[in-house]
Parts: sequence; structure tokens; C-alpha cells
Amino acid sequence: MEFLDALSQQLGPGAVIHPGEGMASYLTERRGLFADRPVRAVLRPADSAGVAATVRMCAQQGVAIVPQGGNTGLCGGAAATDGGEAIILSLERLNRIRAVDADNFSLTAEAGCRLSAVQAAAAAVDRLFPLSYAAEGDCQIGGNLATNAGGMNVLRYGNARDLTLGLEVVLADGRIWNGLRALRKDNSGYDLKDLFIGAEGTLGIITAATLKLFPAIRERATAIVGLESAESAVALFGILRAESGDTVTSCELMGRQPLAFAIDYAEGCVEPLPAAYPWYLLIELTSSGHEVQLGRRLERALSAAPAGIGDYRIADNADEAAAFWRLRNGIPGAQKGAGASVKNDISVPVADMPGFIDAAGAVVRDACPGVRVCAFGHIGDGNIHFNLTRPETMDDADFLAEWDELTQQVHDVVMTYNGSFAAEHGVGQLKPGEVSRLKDPVEQDLMRRLKSALDPAGRLNPGKVVPPAED
Repeated sequence: MEFLDALSQQLGPGAVIHPGEGMASYLTERRGLFADRPVRAVLRPADSAGVAATVRMCAQQGVAIVPQGGNTGLCGGAAATDGGEAIILSLERLNRIRAVDADNFSLTAEAGCRLSAVQAAAAAVDRLFPLSYAAEGDCQIGGNLATNAGGMNVLRYGNARDLTLGLEVVLADGRIWNGLRALRKDNSGYDLKDLFIGAEGTLGIITAATLKLFPAIRERATAIVGLESAESAVALFGILRAESGDTVTSCELMGRQPLAFAIDYAEGCVEPLPAAYPWYLLIELTSSGHEVQLGRRLERALSAAPAGIGDYRIADNADEAAAFWRLRNGIPGAQKGAGASVKNDISVPVADMPGFIDAAGAVVRDACPGVRVCAFGHIGDGNIHFNLTRPETMDDADFLAEWDELTQQVHDVVMTYNGSFAAEHGVGQLKPGEVSRLKDPVEQDLMRRLKSALDPAGRLNPGKVVPPAED
């Protein structure tokens, strides 16, 4: 208790939350797999100096730290492991936009800024911060960077890593590394920021970032296309990139099953085309120029597309475009209405997506007859959410008991295509076993060496990302 009293004195009023009702929201977890794990306290420092002081005091006491942003992750990276001796370090009060430089096309934000707030700060100076996905109103930029978030616009702008110029990081010993450089070129040494992006708080705690901005969008064209096969979708994607002057910003693949779930269970979702198709593409072209006539480019590309396209519809206005996107964004939540699901976040080379979907589908249907495959995701970067919904005749609990077996079978197929079993959701505490099982031993050794060098006591987000070494 003296330890928490000292932290409270150091951090100020309201910064320390003790076990009880006030802690409940910090112990939730999106999938419910790691929820309600007890911790000693939740700490809420108000600035980077407060984070550093917290880390130093925890180091002196040998207390483990679980960094937490918006707590929207899907792999348990921001949840405590069993034991109850760790503290959760919430970054929510570090929520200031420190600087916006429209001329340099850059912005510096603290880790607790919501992604939507960063987008708004860029828009206020007629600029674009393009990272975007369904949780943008709740997630925080520090968590986006800690997981190297992807989202809808990776095809055009890249992952969170590609959008970052510099970082401020609190290290495991409480020192602050100020790497907030707004430079596009700096070859003066190792690019240290890339060690912390995607590390899920296991190597250091990101407290601020300098981010890239882009010209604001002036024109966009959105369409939904019905297709006979995933092969047709990949072929159409290539044509769209070539024929549109590479203005494709988003290209989302959706199977009929997940689309049907959205129509049945998500509010405001309706059939997009007169007839149903096995596959759909949601396409968005954008331009920062004026009078580019993206709608005409899109019409021309779709009209010239090869066999396999059944029908398409180009949005006439923003409301119609929003209706198309409502279908895509409604899929994850709609799956709950159909029963329990096992979710897989994988990536393969774009050209291999149809082959993977067919092969993985055959494997899981053989293992669990009647399972409903819900494949959807970002065709432009090869990231598929290969989710599995329980058979209609199966109990939720019985289906979830097969989680590990079904997941391993899907991941085994992924590896035959030289893919990844953790595309954009990270590893957290859900997948370290798969890291140990599937990643190259040399990679695993290098990961452990980095962890040991930067966090020798293993106190930063223990049990996440890096599997323990075999005895």
C-alpha cells in the first residue's frame, strides 16, 4: 500500500484507481477471453514525465506494467495475465495534440489521443491522416502504433509504421527517449522507432508520436461489385489499380456469408445489388486533385473488366457510399447474432488469397462439418479475416472448445502460402504459442535478445508477443 500511496503522491489526484467498481472498464476485453483479470491498481499519469516516474517506481518495486490505450485490441495485449500483481498503466490522460505543421505535412500527438481526434486535427488544417478503421472513435494512437494497426487504407498509405516519422518512448528503466523528429530522411544510426512500433509495449511505452499527413481528399468514387469467385476479385483489383491511375485507396473483399450476416443482424444494412453473389468487392478511389472524374475512371475500369463480374453499382452520393461501407463495417458485430465465432487475422500474398480461402475452407469444413466460413478483409494488402461461425446445429460452448484446433489448422494452411498468422491485430497473449510453433527459430532468438536487452527484468507487458525460451 505504501507503494500505491507514493505513486498517488507523485502523480496527483485521480491518477491511482484501486480495485473496485472504478476499475471495471479497464478490465474489460473485446472478446472476453482475458477480461476481469485482477491487478494491483490502474495508474493514469497525465504526461510523459508521469509515465516515466511510474515506470521508475515500478522498476524499484519489481512490479510488472501492462500499458493500455483505448482497450480495443482483439488479442489481449492490453489485458493483464493471471496473477494479480501487475498494474495497468493507462495512457488516456496523455491526450494532447502537441503540434501541427501543415507545411511539413506532420503532426505530433500524445499517445492517448483518440484516432478520430488525430484525424480531426489534420482536417482542421486541410490535411489528411489516413489511418482509419471501425474503432477509430475509441482507439488511441499509442495503441495503433504499438500494434502497427492497418485498417482500410493500407493499400494507398501503408500501416501505422509507414505513417510515423518519430516517437517519444519511456524505456523500461524510466528514461525518456525523445525521438520526435519530423524528418523524412535520417540515416544517422539505427532507426530505433521501428523497434517499438508493433512491439505491443513489450520493449518500451510510446508516449507521443510525430505522424505523416497528406493532402486532403477532394474527390472520391465508391462502388460495390458482385463477383462469381475470389479469383475474379483478385483479377479485378489488378485492373482497377492499372486503369484508375493507381487511385484505389480501399478494396475490401467480402464473402456472401459475412455479407448476409450484416444484412440479417447489423442495423441499416440492406442488399446492395438485385441478385446475390458468392463474393463482393467494395472499392473506393480517392484523389486530392480537382475534377479528376474518378467516377468515370471507375465506370470505365468496371466496364472493361474480365468475365466473373456479375453486377456493380457506383454510389451516386455520399449517403449511398456510406450504405456500402455500413455493410463492410457491420460484419464483425453482426457475427455475434449468428452465434459463437473463432476469428483469424491472417495475411498471404494477394495472388494467393483465392487458393488460401479454398484450402483453409476445405480443412475447417472437414474438421467441423457445417462450420460457416466468414472470409472478408483487405484484398489490397492480402489481409483476410478468416472467421469461422459455429454450425447452426452446434452449441456455442462446444464450438468454442474447438478454438485451438481450428485456429492451428488455419494457421498451418497460412504457412504453406508463406503468410502470417498475425496480420493486423497483433500477437498479445492470444498467439505467443503460435509464434513459438510457427516462426523461424532464428527470428524467435532475435526477438528474445531484443526483449532481454531493452527490458532485462521482463516487466513491460509480460506474457505478450515473445514466447518464453524452451528449457
